[in-house]
Amino acid sequence: MSKFRTPIATARGLGSARSGARHWMHQRVTAVINLLLLLWFAGSVVSLAGAGYADIIWWVRDPIVTVLLVLLIANLFYHIRLGLQVVIEDYVKSDGTKALSLILLTMVTLVLALLGIVSVLKVSFGG
Repeated sequence: MSKFRTPIATARGLGSARSGARHWMHQRVTAVINLLLLLWFAGSVVSLAGAGYADIIWWVRDPIVTVLLVLLIANLFYHIRLGLQVVIEDYVKSDGTKALSLILLTMVTLVLALLGIVSVLKVSFGG
């Protein structure tokens, strides 16, 4: 009976094509933000060349630097998660393994991002 169905009828119910466009756009936007933040970070590291430990601590304690570092860490790990999600979805065939891999990916990137953010905040607030 399925041979009487049109291609569009066969494709209906297999998911929305729009969700991929949103994911693609998030990857591109986070890539541009990462580029800007990483350029700022690289320039800052170059300008701090030869600085002592105390100078770097004072640099991190600047409120603008703290906010930019937190944004860099959060955006970087979100971008990593988006990219690795595509790899897992494309190359892991088993639905169970795919679901477990995506859950682990989310947990690992979240934990690492939080660890980096807490570290920056601890330095910034003098802990």
